[in-house]
This record gives sequence, C-alpha cells and structure tokens, in this order.
Amino acid sequence: MSRIKATFAKLAGEKRKALIPFVTAGDPTAAITVPLMHVLVKAGADVIELGVPFSDPMADGPVIQRSSERALINGIGLLDVLAYVRKFRETNDTTPIVLMGYANPIERMGLEAFAANANAAGVDGVLIVDYPPEESVAVLKVLDAAGIDSIYLLSPTSTDIRIKLVANSARGYIYYVSLKGVSGAANIDTAEVGAMIQRIKAETSLPVGVGFGIRDGATARLVADVADAVVVGSRIIQEMEASAVEDQLANVEKLVSDIRIAMDA
Repeated sequence: MSRIKATFAKLAGEKRKALIPFVTAGDPTAAITVPLMHVLVKAGADVIELGVPFSDPMADGPVIQRSSERALINGIGLLDVLAYVRKFRETNDTTPIVLMGYANPIERMGLEAFAANANAAGVDGVLIVDYPPEESVAVLKVLDAAGIDSIYLLSPTSTDIRIKLVANSARGYIYYVSLKGVSGAANIDTAEVGAMIQRIKAETSLPVGVGFGIRDGATARLVADVADAVVVGSRIIQEMEASAVEDQLANVEKLVSDIRIAMDA
C-alpha cells in the first residue's frame, strides 16, 4: 500500500481529515527546507506538498510566485528538490511527499529519469499543473510503473465529463481548487465546495482535498466538514515572509498547529 493510501486509510479509521501544507522547496533559503518539512509534520501535517520552483507558473498567485522567485534566485532546481526529499526520508519514512509544479523541469530531465529518481528519493505523488489527463496517458503509465501517484486538479467550472476523466486517471487523491482564480485568493464558499465534492464523490472512491482560499483554522474546519483533506499554502508562505529569520520555523509550527487543532475540534 502506498504511503498516501495508507495515510488516508488511517485517518478515515480515526474519523479525521488530512492536513496538507504546501511550501516551496528552497524558499526562503536552501537550508530551511528539510527542517521546515519536519516542523510541518510535528505541527500535524499528514501529507506535504513540496513545490518545485518554476519561473512561469499558471495557477500560482503572487505569494507562491514570490516564493518560487526566491528559490530560483537561490539556484534551486529539480535535482535539489529530490535531494531534499532524500534527506527528509533519512528520519521520516511515513509522511507522504507530493511534488507540485510544472512540466518543464520534468521534460528537461526526461520523464523516465524523473520517475526513477523520484521513486528512489522517496516521492509518493506528483501534481503537475500542465499535464492534463487528456495528454497524460504516457505520463500516467510511467509514473504508475514507478509507484508514484498522479494527482489531478478539478475546479468549480469542471464539467461532468471532465470529472469522470479525472476520476479515471487520478491516483492518491484529487485536488479540488475551491475558487475561480489563482492560489492565495479569498472568499471561499463552503456550501458550493460541498456540492461540488458530492459530484466528484459520485465518480470516485478517492479522497478529495480542497485548496485555494484556506487561510485560518475556522475556514479549514468548515472545509474539513465536507472534504477529506485541507490544503494550505499561501498563508504559510506569508507567515514566513512576515517573520524574522530566527522565528520562521516556530511561527509556521504554531500556524499549522492551530489549523490542525481547529480541524480536529
């Protein structure tokens, strides 16, 4: 059983929902990434989405764009990201790691080489924004062979046909984008989210996680009432941006811990 499947099965048995924080590898420094990953787990993260820095994102709002820009200035590339995962795995062999990013770095490495290297590093899943399911037959085959889950996005504008397509292609979990916009936007409507999740659940037994617009424990709790997982990204990066260097890890730990407590209340 994959780490992702095992994690969601364990949470279901405990009647709890997954907390999935997102951070960008190499931001704000190369040295902080692995300690930050461990802090996220300590604070209650069940899965970690680790962003692969990229210069021309499509789905990321200004906060995550800034984090990618800082990481790129630090010289962080896909090989560095895989090295962070390997280092994390030296002391944590249970928390699933999902790489989130774009196709270009993978295409440059080569899909087969990427799959082999990611598997060896301890990556559990990938969410590649510009690998849509319509164009991912070959990608899915290679990642399946490497034991890496392919995670896909759905949005408020997704049709029934597309929901079925994603349900047939997705592995691990499905990521539902709660807003018509980019990451970091606000004004999430949990009633609309709940209705959409019911449509998705009619087509799949996979867990459904919700991201975009979740900025505090209260919103995370509302989303956790209707979804299997809550994804928080921009708010974590903003906390790091607003913190003194020596306080970044402690402040992120408190933020994520507070969200975890609210979800479990």
